[in-house]
Amino acid sequence: MDFDSLIGRLALGAGLGLLVGLQRERESRLAGLRTFSLITLFGFLCGLLSATLGGWPFGLGVVAIAILLTAGNYFARAEAESDPGITTEVAALMMFGIGAYLAVGDVTIAVALGATVAALLAFKVEIHTVAQRLTERDVKAIMQFALLSLVILPALPDRAFGPYNVVNPRQVWWMVVLIVGVGLSGYVAHKFVSASAGVTMNGLLGGAVSSTATTASYARNVATGAALPTTAAAVILIASAVAVVRILLELAVTSPALLWAALPGVAIQLVPLLGGALYFLRRNGQSSPYRVLSNPSQLGSALFFAGLYAAALVATAAVNEHLGSGALFWLAIVSGLTDVDAITLSSARLVSTGVIDTTHGGHIVVTAAAANLVGKAAFAALLGNRELVARIAVPFALSALAAAGLVWFL
Repeated sequence: MDFDSLIGRLALGAGLGLLVGLQRERESRLAGLRTFSLITLFGFLCGLLSATLGGWPFGLGVVAIAILLTAGNYFARAEAESDPGITTEVAALMMFGIGAYLAVGDVTIAVALGATVAALLAFKVEIHTVAQRLTERDVKAIMQFALLSLVILPALPDRAFGPYNVVNPRQVWWMVVLIVGVGLSGYVAHKFVSASAGVTMNGLLGGAVSSTATTASYARNVATGAALPTTAAAVILIASAVAVVRILLELAVTSPALLWAALPGVAIQLVPLLGGALYFLRRNGQSSPYRVLSNPSQLGSALFFAGLYAAALVATAAVNEHLGSGALFWLAIVSGLTDVDAITLSSARLVSTGVIDTTHGGHIVVTAAAANLVGKAAFAALLGNRELVARIAVPFALSALAAAGLVWFL
């Protein structure tokens, strides 16, 4: 390592120590601005010595810092009226380690670690607020998502099985993680919306979790008098628009080629949906009852979607081989009536493996998206009332017809 690089790393170490120390200066009696800078620089020195002499200077440095922190903690607790905790001590050990790593490791990783420590310390109130707002059920939901994505996903085989050789267990589960992750994000965000949340926020978060479930929920509210038809129509239209955006995001992640093929037919559906939502928002105002959404990360739901996605893969491949690509549109209509994610992701998978071409894949996705609007209109009619159906019928019909027209002429 040349001299200029060494000086640059040393300056970064001092800067990271100052950054963390600045936050601790007001929060802790144990260590502040200067102390954290010195701890980080001491770690940097131990890292340099260990690179030349072996690991013992680093080990002795850890012991020395631990002894100093223990002594400082003892006197801080004796003077404090309440338990000061051990956050400062852990942060000090982290900055010592980051200083040591900065001397010999990747600068980007060291800076990222230091900035993360500073952010975690600075957003103490916000982090505690989040933790307090989450119920035990919500924490279990997050743990279940961690199980789905960090434990189950890496353990699955990454090769194709089954009929038509199109079901790859890891790919199937990756789609589960993708859908559950989007839904869980919306569910957790919804926990922090107040009881007087606006129509727009209810629609956005409801669409992130499930536009179909949001439609059914608000249709029931209209039928029981718990929500006005205008309010429900605005929420349903916004949630449906979010569902359309979800389709585009799923394709962007799984098959960019299919995204461009499906983009015109899917995006055109946004115009009537957003236009109708804006119209009803202006008529209704921004007040809306808070909606309690179901947890989207339950293992049972994940297994159900995995089976649905795998079945869609096999069915699409079978229909394409035995009945031709034209019959895929009927499959898209049937599948899209209740769930558009499975047929969208299965089409992306089959396009990427060459089973169907991007043009037919795009038409399938657009057809399924239009069919999904028909399905939601049916839910609104069955669970709601005529007033609600009358309000969403025109935007839904215009969206579906515009998509069908593009499929027909392109």
